[in-house]
Amino acid sequence: MSTEMTARALLIKITCGADAAERANQAWTVAAMGVAAGASVSVWLTGDAVWFAVPGRQPDLELPYATPVAELIEAVRLSGSITVCTQCAARRELVVQDLVESATIQGAASFVEAALADNVQALVY
Repeated sequence: MSTEMTARALLIKITCGADAAERANQAWTVAAMGVAAGASVSVWLTGDAVWFAVPGRQPDLELPYATPVAELIEAVRLSGSITVCTQCAARRELVVQDLVESATIQGAASFVEAALADNVQALVY
């Protein structure tokens, strides 16, 4: 038996947009810090949070003392993954071509599967 500890993956669901700027910024900050710590990070966007995955439509949260959300999104996009809820994308008439590079669109079953995997820490904001 190995004594080496396996890092848990970090699964973050963001359910808000600019209407809850501090909560949304906290979610992206935690995701970016997870990436910086070497964790496998997956961000799932629902509701108005889907706009964070759309270039040119990303809300500017304009929070004092906070890293600009566009920088946090880019850090996650480069080293983690970003997924948009299928129904939420459809309600906003978004397709995968509308999203930041490498983002995907998947349904709730995929989120549940990811959340129930071994060594996953799921957080919902």
